[in-house]
Amino acid sequence: MDRIDLFRVFARVVECANFTRAADTLGMPRSSVSAAVQELENRVGTRLLNRTTRKVTTTQDGAALYERCLRLIADMEETENLFRHATFTPGGTLRVDMPGRIGRLVVAPALPAFLDAYPQINVELGVTDRAVDLVEERVDCALRVGMLEDSRLIARSIGELLLINVASPAYLARHGVPRNPDDLSGHAHVGYASASTGRLAPWEWRDGETTRAVEFGRRVTVNSAEAYIACCLAGLGLIQIPAYDVAVHIEAGELVEVLPAYRAEPMPVSLLYPHRQHLSRRFQVFAAWLEDVVRRRCCMETRDA
Repeated sequence: MDRIDLFRVFARVVECANFTRAADTLGMPRSSVSAAVQELENRVGTRLLNRTTRKVTTTQDGAALYERCLRLIADMEETENLFRHATFTPGGTLRVDMPGRIGRLVVAPALPAFLDAYPQINVELGVTDRAVDLVEERVDCALRVGMLEDSRLIARSIGELLLINVASPAYLARHGVPRNPDDLSGHAHVGYASASTGRLAPWEWRDGETTRAVEFGRRVTVNSAEAYIACCLAGLGLIQIPAYDVAVHIEAGELVEVLPAYRAEPMPVSLLYPHRQHLSRRFQVFAAWLEDVVRRRCCMETRDA
């Protein structure tokens, strides 16, 4: 095995923190992965990994070599592809994960155009709101909404979701139209609790550079976007939600925006992937296409808000 392949195997073991998972993602026998790491350790003359029955971690030397490996692999792949991109047709399978509603309402309807443009690419589209281990589950990238937790993943910002306040005409006919946050004391909203943490989302709005929040009536709390919208349509209270999520209902007159001058802070949208290196051509063209679709369908009004 040549040196660059040894670097690739070592980097994948570090990312997976496990020889067996690394072997699975590389399509290699575990024994070959273990032998490659051993060969690399012999070549550099130092132990690179701490091995236990449950987990593999880098030594101090291993952590330093890992960073250098990523740069060397990136340089090698950039050199190999230097003259190919103009004529190379990207192909292969791309595994992508994203929140259910963006996947169903925004990405899936737009996918035919992408697949027509790149007939040799196949897309495996996972739509889930759960946290996905990109390396262990062999996912190339994940679209995520909201603030991100610290991780070793690379996060590429691709826009912000405009959040608006809406209610049903029936609710407004019964309770009146709020004109400012002070009016909310006489109103009700549908609570939204995170399905993963149970944390209740506050009712917020931007006041210049400051974010303010208020507590007011709530008789129903849900933990899914579908139920959140359904309760609003049923007249159970106001909700704060991404504009794209209720565009069809607003167009049909089933929901009405209220308090347009008191919108919450837009929600960041990010594309996550394991590292800056090993970015296949199919990933690059898909990432550029996805950013364009999300910005046009979900984020275009944010710039004017």
